[in-house]
Amino acid sequence: MSTSYIGQPTSRVDGHAKVTGEAKYAAEFNVPNLTYGYVVSSEIAKGRITKIDASDALNLEGVLQVFTHENAPGTAWFDQSYKDETAPPGSPFRPLHEDKIRYSGQPVALVVAETFELARYAATLVQIEYSLEEHITNLDAKREEAYKPQMRSGTPPPSKPRGNSEKAFANAATQHEAEYASPVEHHNPMESFATTVVWEDDGKITVYDKTQGAPNSHQYVCKVFGYSKEDVRVISPYVGGAFGSGLRPQYQLFLAVMAARALKRSVRVSLTRQQMFTFGHRPNTVQKIALGAAPDGTLEALIHEAIAETSQFEDFTENVVNWSGVLYQCDNVKLDYKLTKLDLYTPMDMRAPGAVLGVYAIECAMDELAYKLGIDPLELRLKNYAEKDLNEDKPFSSKELRECYRQGAEKFGWAKRNPEPRSMREGDNSIGWGLATGIWQAEQQKASAKAILSPDGKLTVSSATADIGTGTYTIMTQIAAETLGLPIEDVTFKLGDSSLPEAPIEGGSWTASSVGSAVKVVCNKVREKLFKLAQKMDNSTLANAKLEDVTFADRQIRLSHDPTRAVSITAAMQNGEVNSIEEETTAKPNSSKQNQYTRNSHSAVFCEVKVDEELGTIQVTRVVSAIAGGRILNPKTARSQILGAVVWGIGMALQEQSVIDQDFGRFMNHNLAEYHVPVNADVHDIDVIFVPEDDSIVNPLGAKGLGEIGIVGVAAAIANAVFHATGKRIRELPITLDKLL
Repeated sequence: MSTSYIGQPTSRVDGHAKVTGEAKYAAEFNVPNLTYGYVVSSEIAKGRITKIDASDALNLEGVLQVFTHENAPGTAWFDQSYKDETAPPGSPFRPLHEDKIRYSGQPVALVVAETFELARYAATLVQIEYSLEEHITNLDAKREEAYKPQMRSGTPPPSKPRGNSEKAFANAATQHEAEYASPVEHHNPMESFATTVVWEDDGKITVYDKTQGAPNSHQYVCKVFGYSKEDVRVISPYVGGAFGSGLRPQYQLFLAVMAARALKRSVRVSLTRQQMFTFGHRPNTVQKIALGAAPDGTLEALIHEAIAETSQFEDFTENVVNWSGVLYQCDNVKLDYKLTKLDLYTPMDMRAPGAVLGVYAIECAMDELAYKLGIDPLELRLKNYAEKDLNEDKPFSSKELRECYRQGAEKFGWAKRNPEPRSMREGDNSIGWGLATGIWQAEQQKASAKAILSPDGKLTVSSATADIGTGTYTIMTQIAAETLGLPIEDVTFKLGDSSLPEAPIEGGSWTASSVGSAVKVVCNKVREKLFKLAQKMDNSTLANAKLEDVTFADRQIRLSHDPTRAVSITAAMQNGEVNSIEEETTAKPNSSKQNQYTRNSHSAVFCEVKVDEELGTIQVTRVVSAIAGGRILNPKTARSQILGAVVWGIGMALQEQSVIDQDFGRFMNHNLAEYHVPVNADVHDIDVIFVPEDDSIVNPLGAKGLGEIGIVGVAAAIANAVFHATGKRIRELPITLDKLL
């Protein structure tokens, strides 16, 4: 039996629960005496409600109430109470707060009834009249009004200019200047948003919510409704995908709690797939890039400017442009980022927010520059490889991007590429090869964990983090099991509960580094206590040893130089007559050390496409993604993360777009039939390479996180491959066949 798990491919410990249906999601918890809420959505994008008539709905037997802005119970007064952990600057949206309509699809009523079907039918009987105002939902129409926003917490502003980029660009021997556009995208996780509020007789509530952070939903409910922390418990053990959409509490949480308080009944509010398009999204963004280079390919000027949309009530910001200044060595750099307000809901973080957009633009621009220079695109990137972060004038904690390029190119066969566009063919198809670089931040947040070891050697570890499908359950179980030398089946990890030790929202690829570090630290504390108990046993073989002299493995504490001299964990506890060993601790980033470095994960993405000459259809037939992501805690779940990210990158490049009817200010393809995402037939060979990377700076585990890095660069690699295949440069995503024909 081996109890070495970290770095080993380990199947998901929650897999059995998910495939058998044992795992329950927010809308699946069986609650006695449950009522159901159905949301009525605004039909206009801007204006005011002039009349609401809910009488026909209320006359139906079994309809309990129709909540609107006219009768909604009072909640907190100040904006600050509605600001969650990730809220941007501005005034957060308050459901049913007033008669003002701010965007199409805004919730304007909640019908609560004894059954879901009755609530849904009754919602069709609610009559609402509006006075319309002129709306603007087109980014291009308001580009001239773009402004420099206050950046939200944790999002850096554009780095200060270095050198004189305009002069250097004007004097450059080779110039490239172009604009790149990306559309609105919606998260569309498999599980729609839902909240089940269980009303207790003493007025306390238990909330089953779809969220990427139970503590975030918990503090939101407490602040908005005036609850004490002890009177609310938020539970979210399983999440059917989120991709950033669960980082903020969505409006069904507010509505469900409001209705439960008013009716003193348990209430469930579930959103329809169409209503999943009525809150956050990846923002429509336009970017202008200007590159100047010497004849040998040396970058002499880099200008990267971006304009993105936000709502009328909040300033949502992303780190879009800074990545260009980090990726490439250039003495003359200017970065700029602006927003413009539209009559839409506030955008939200979506997998690799900011980076997936900014890197798409700079990597396409670098490809275009390479063709103008007559230099291989890979050679151009290596020519301008940044050995340090010039934005911040800091060294990298580690950077194995060169090795990503080398291994990726070798696996893909890049050396066999004919550089001329339209030069590679197979039957009726033109073949194109493209590459792009990826980069993402490697952060650690403050996190807490608790460990309880029972006399029979069973360990329970807990933290209020989440698992949105990334493998959190499994990785934390691996860390705990290896640290204490226990079989993985003897370890249980609990998460998704606001009553557990506090953890940050699951996002930003920081969960493994943050919560994983807390789990490691708390299990080390249990190790120390166990070791002392083992030393106190009669004639203990460990009596004169030090903690650093022993190894925990196979349910034993052994001398490292002589494994035959060992004490079993259960024997040590029984001899010490302890009922359990319980520890709780908080792991914090070593900021004084970490802030001396720029900490990033990197990738090199190589892609092959086949384009039908007559039909313009595009197939992504091969992708090689080489990742430098620090220590890989579980190669099996890690590979799964990258595979899913590459698939999403295919969708971003070729299919995904939330289409707005500008006349109505409404997303028209608000369903999974018309919002296109890749399916099995769209996905072919994907090879994932994990390049070894040792980093003792990022966190005690050396892990950088993998949730985001896998998607960054994929869309650019595909766009570059499409150009190589067709000779047509499409600078507006998605690249659809009508743009090629």
